[in-house]
Amino acid sequence: MADRLSGKVAFITGAARGQGRAHAVKLADEGADIIAVDIAGPLPSCVPYNPATPEDLDETVRLVEKTGRRIHAVVADTRDLGALTAAVDTGVAEFGGLDVIVANAGVSAPQAWNQISPEDFRDVLDINVTGTWNAVMAGAQHIIDGGNGGSVILISSAAGISMQPFMIHYTASKHAVTGMARAFAAELGPHSIRVNSVHPGPVATDMGTGDMIGALQRAGDTNPQLAHMGTPMMPPYISTAEDIADTVCWLASDESKCITASAISVDLGSSQY
Repeated sequence: MADRLSGKVAFITGAARGQGRAHAVKLADEGADIIAVDIAGPLPSCVPYNPATPEDLDETVRLVEKTGRRIHAVVADTRDLGALTAAVDTGVAEFGGLDVIVANAGVSAPQAWNQISPEDFRDVLDINVTGTWNAVMAGAQHIIDGGNGGSVILISSAAGISMQPFMIHYTASKHAVTGMARAFAAELGPHSIRVNSVHPGPVATDMGTGDMIGALQRAGDTNPQLAHMGTPMMPPYISTAEDIADTVCWLASDESKCITASAISVDLGSSQY
């Protein structure tokens, strides 16, 4: 175990699997104790992939504890500010403070523009935007109270810099997260809290399970000329969750102490078209 985050505590949403689990394990491996939440249950009907389970969150707990660090894990919906606040308050009481927030939880729903219902649009925005805001609101005051500054990392997407075809609601939500990071950076800056957004491109996670591939293909068939938008410039054309976690860890550490209000692309160039 390294020690770039020794003595720090990190709050991570969407931590049951995929990128969230990778963030939790990486930060723990670098010395941080972890407060982890995940809905670990059903997702809105527009989301075609398999949801995380309580067993997935249990596995994250096991992997974090394997590093020798502590973890407080709670099943909670990021749309519920009260539940997030309770989870963070309990974790802070147990671990003694909070230094890092990683607002990672989000959903993706491939749908052609005229197949998105008002309910679909609302659900994606509620999770990806309001849920992200809730994560910051649940934890930021604890970082301020610690008096040592800290780092807030909002997970956006390559779609938050350019766009993602067949995901108008997702693209809108991830642009909102990008702007939210800049706005929080301005207001939390006087407390020595830096706020940045991270923008992954294609990542190999459980978002590819269930009917996700079929949903992407059906949406793509409605406008084939958009099929190659967002193609990465470099092999292997898809990142791992651990690749994204490396960047998150760097932003959580003092190595990025002069960086705030920045949008950090980790997308193999896919957003630069």
